[in-house]
Amino acid sequence: MARVLSGIKPTGKLTLGNYIGALRRFKDYQEANETFIFIADLHALTLPIDPKELRENSIDIASFYLASGLDPHKTTIFLQSAVSEHAELNAILQNYLYMGELRRMTQFKDKASKMKDEAIGLGLFAYPVLMSSDILLYDSDIVPVGVDQSQHVELTRDLVRRFNARYGEILKMPKAEVPTTGAKIMSLSDPTKKMSKSDPKGDIFLKDPMSVVKKKIMSAVTDCGSEVTYDPVEKPGISNLLTIYASLEDIDVKEAAKVFVGYRYGDFKKAVAEKVVSVLEPFQQSYQEIKDGRLYEEALKEGAEHAKKIARKTLTKVQKAVGLLVL
Repeated sequence: MARVLSGIKPTGKLTLGNYIGALRRFKDYQEANETFIFIADLHALTLPIDPKELRENSIDIASFYLASGLDPHKTTIFLQSAVSEHAELNAILQNYLYMGELRRMTQFKDKASKMKDEAIGLGLFAYPVLMSSDILLYDSDIVPVGVDQSQHVELTRDLVRRFNARYGEILKMPKAEVPTTGAKIMSLSDPTKKMSKSDPKGDIFLKDPMSVVKKKIMSAVTDCGSEVTYDPVEKPGISNLLTIYASLEDIDVKEAAKVFVGYRYGDFKKAVAEKVVSVLEPFQQSYQEIKDGRLYEEALKEGAEHAKKIARKTLTKVQKAVGLLVL
C-alpha cells in the first residue's frame, strides 16, 4: 500500500481551481492508499496574514476536506502546526539544502520580484525546506501537487539523494503526481493567468453564491471565432472552460470538445455553468453543515494524534542518523 501526502495552504479564498486540482482528487487516493492530508498553516505564515483570517481559513479547509468526501477513518486529516515534528525536522533539513537551490525556485522568484528585499522573510525563502519536511516525515510515496509545486518535490528528491548518500537509506524517495486534466485552471477574466484566489472577477470562489458562479462563467473571456475547440494557444478562454467541464465530468478535454461541436459560445458557457453549479451546490451545502456542526474538530484532533506517531518515528531516525543524542 502506497503512502500519499498532500495539503492546502490556508491563505485567501479557495477557488474552483483548488477544488478541481486538489480537493476532489484527494478522496480518490483514500480507498487504496494510506493517505495523509493536512492544512499547511505554518506555510501560511511566510507572508503577512491576519490571525483571525488564518484561523477561519483553516476551519474552512478542514470543512472543505470533509465535504469533498475525505473520510477521517480512511484518511489522516490534520493541522501542520499540531504536529511539532514538522518544525523539528525542518530545523535539521535546512542544513542540507543550499541558498543557491532555494534562490532558483520559481515560486520564490515570482513572489520576491513583487517585494522589496527587506520585506522578504526567511520563511518565504526557506519554504521548500519545510515542504520537504512535510513530505519526508511520512515516508511519502506519492505527493499530489499542482504544476507550480512540482519543482519543490524535485528539490525534495535532490535532498533525499544528498542526505542518504551521507547517512545511508534513511529518507524515502517521493514522487510528484500532477493530474493530467485540470492541473491548472486559469482565470475567467484573463485565461493566461492561473485562478489564484485574488481576482474577484476571474476567480470562482468555493463559497460564491450560485447566482454569482453562473454570472462569472457567462461573463468569462472568450476568443475570436465561434467554434468550441481545445487550443490553449489560439483559444485560451474556450480551452479553459473546456478544461473545467472535462475535469468535473472526469473525461479527457478532447472528448469534452466533441460534446460541444456546433455549439455557440453562449450555449457552451451555459452548459459549463450548469455543470459547475451541479457540483458546487451540494458541495457547499455539505461544507456548511460540517462547519456549523464543528464536525471538523474531532477529525483534526484524531488526525494529529495519528500523524504525530508516524512523524515521530521518522524524526527519531533522522536525529540518530545525524548524530543527535536521542534518550
